[in-house]
Amino acid sequence: MISELISKLSHGTNLSYDETKNILSAILGGHTTKQQTIDFLSYLTDKGETDDELLGMLDVMEEYAIKISPKCRGKVIDLCGTGGDMLGTFNISTASAFVVAASGGIVAKHGNRSSSGMVGSADIFEYFGYDLDQSPEDIVYILDKFNLCFMFAQKFHPAMKNVASARKELKRRTAFNLLGPLSNPAGVKNQLIGVSSNEFLRRLPVILQKKGAENIMTVISGDGLDEFSTSAVNHICLLQNGKISTSMIDPQTLGLEKSSLHEIQTSSKKDAVKAFVSVLEGTANRSMIDTTVLNSAAGLIIGDVAKDFTEGIEMAQNTIKNGDAFKLLKEFLSETGSTKLNEVQRS
Repeated sequence: MISELISKLSHGTNLSYDETKNILSAILGGHTTKQQTIDFLSYLTDKGETDDELLGMLDVMEEYAIKISPKCRGKVIDLCGTGGDMLGTFNISTASAFVVAASGGIVAKHGNRSSSGMVGSADIFEYFGYDLDQSPEDIVYILDKFNLCFMFAQKFHPAMKNVASARKELKRRTAFNLLGPLSNPAGVKNQLIGVSSNEFLRRLPVILQKKGAENIMTVISGDGLDEFSTSAVNHICLLQNGKISTSMIDPQTLGLEKSSLHEIQTSSKKDAVKAFVSVLEGTANRSMIDTTVLNSAAGLIIGDVAKDFTEGIEMAQNTIKNGDAFKLLKEFLSETGSTKLNEVQRS
């Protein structure tokens, strides 16, 4: 059965939703060889994944995942990118998560180690002593206490160990790069998702709408960043109130200064961590702060905290200026007993 399905893919034939579920169930269940997994992922990428194939894979990933059930009231959101822009920026989505939470939003952050940036969200949290192996119960407690938590993808998707060696050998993008950000263990229905290809700008909201999503915003900037950028016009697709629309956001028309990509790029892990802290502290360069503010505004819209970008930007700016964002970081890190924040500030 598995060989037949892989053969169909090798000839460029699309699989049905059920066929895709069957083969991925076998893969995540450890019932295929590494070569079969490599062939499946490779042929699927070469052919191009259909919405039904991606939806089938996503449903299987969720079946095998460890989940949490948030207790806090309000819309729980996530902010993340699919990665792959290879631009080496500081961790924008993690900084934005703290700003959103400090502004009244609720963020169940799901992420992994870096794939295209200098550091991924997991690298940031781990640097400060956050336990990536926390139990679901502990994470629910942290989310309830701080309106913010982090869920390490490798912890919550243990079955992915059965594809790790195949993905490493392939050394190329596969469907999993796209599906990772969509498989939040908290079952969030509201997400800001950065994409690195225009192909998926509209497709992801369509796929997530089929899974009962409420507010979904996808974005790709004109400079290729899989986040909102202040150095170019941003293309967005929005699922809201059951309707999908597309538009463009020019940060300059929102009162933000035009920046250059190099102003938000970092050259080492140390620089990336320092940039993350300095943004929340309000001491980073204007470009880093404005980029975080713009992404935070989008998150606040998705979380129904702000009605539009103008209000969201003002809220995010105030949260950084009045020290609430940095205060949340300090309180959050105090939960881990970390002493590294002072070290970063002194460096």
